[in-house]
Amino acid sequence: MSVAAARLARRSLAVAPRPSYTAAMTMPIAALQDHAPGHPPLERRAVAAVILGNALEFYDFTAFVFFAKSIGLAFFPLKEPGQSLLASLALFGIGYVMRPVGGVVIGAFADRAGRKPAMLVTIALMAIGMLMLALTPSYASIGAWAQGLVIAGRLIQGLALGGEIGPSTAYLLEAAAAPQRGFIASWQIASQGCAALAVGILSLVLTLVIGDAAMSAWGWRVLFLLGISVVPVGLVIRSHLPETAGMDEDGRAAGSTLGVLRRLWRDHARLLCVTFALIAASNVSSSIGTNMPTYAGSTLGLAGTVSTLVTIAFGLASIAFPLFGGLLADRFGRRPVLIWPRLAILLLCVPAFAILRAHPTAVTILAVTFLLSALSSVNAAAIIVGIPESLPKAVRSAGLSIVYALAVSIFGSSTNFLVNLLINLTGDKLAPAYYLAAFSVVGTVAAFLMPETKGRELD
Repeated sequence: MSVAAARLARRSLAVAPRPSYTAAMTMPIAALQDHAPGHPPLERRAVAAVILGNALEFYDFTAFVFFAKSIGLAFFPLKEPGQSLLASLALFGIGYVMRPVGGVVIGAFADRAGRKPAMLVTIALMAIGMLMLALTPSYASIGAWAQGLVIAGRLIQGLALGGEIGPSTAYLLEAAAAPQRGFIASWQIASQGCAALAVGILSLVLTLVIGDAAMSAWGWRVLFLLGISVVPVGLVIRSHLPETAGMDEDGRAAGSTLGVLRRLWRDHARLLCVTFALIAASNVSSSIGTNMPTYAGSTLGLAGTVSTLVTIAFGLASIAFPLFGGLLADRFGRRPVLIWPRLAILLLCVPAFAILRAHPTAVTILAVTFLLSALSSVNAAAIIVGIPESLPKAVRSAGLSIVYALAVSIFGSSTNFLVNLLINLTGDKLAPAYYLAAFSVVGTVAAFLMPETKGRELD
């Protein structure tokens, strides 16, 4: 054999055949991943369908707080308007009771049966709960049945919301390419800002169209129905998503909800405690932000239009800065984005509220709301990606669902009430700042204890 022929033979043996473009496009996703590094691109509509549940949660949260007085008068018409408001806030808090149950049951279900079926269950239950609130006749029409129906609706919704965050976030992480996991997961937080902004804009438009009186009487129901209208689209798209859980041997070994929970606590108790502190601090920051419209009106005595503008400012900051935080987490790692924004909140919150107390104007409250919401949103982006990345696939959904649900149940249901109570008891308009600073200390310490997960293999 000639030298040229020998070289040609060696080259033909050394070069592996490559699949054609047509063949590659017809391969299943798993096969494509075997031939190419990373994952195929995650479609935008898939991301939108996954984060829809989290957006609906915050839409409902913001709308309920914004119209708590009107809801109270509709279902709890007590002699004193203040008592009706308290009854409405109690109704709001009832949903938090079921969140830990949803975190346990649905979060573990997602680790056993897959992310997609869990996400279909949660968004369907969420829609049922919101519909029961929007369509139940008032107390004046059907009496105590109205109260029973809206309480049942809030319990159903709480169950769904407790189990939503774990499966949907796990899905985003498992479907996204490793270099983009922070940015993709940050859409979970940005969706909350989109929802808050939508509530602010829709409330303003509806009020201008039908007037304040009609908005208080029945317009708030339209606001909830508009939110529910996107659920069918979310259900259709979620039903066509590919499954990412890919049950491994460890996942099958868990076998049951009890097995998932036992393994989760046995192997990750310390991490769960640290992440609980992180989420608690983040949730207090978010609750302080949602309370700013009430703070503007009740504490600072500003006009009602300012409260609406504050809601919009909070929404804008909560859209842009989580995405920025996700990009930072992908570029510099999770721990720096966990630590520095939380430390900045700790240092700035008291001076910011002091300026607000000295100069209670629309400009100052919009600036303070935007600043604190921006820092909190950047921090939250690193939390939402860092926690599930720290957990193995077999307990990832349950771990995030349970810790998130417990933290939100305790601090999401109490922060608005407690900061307003502290203002009333002490007469100090800086009470929200002190409360936020205390939890920022806890959050900063917890951030230093978190492991760095940037670049870590999920499986």
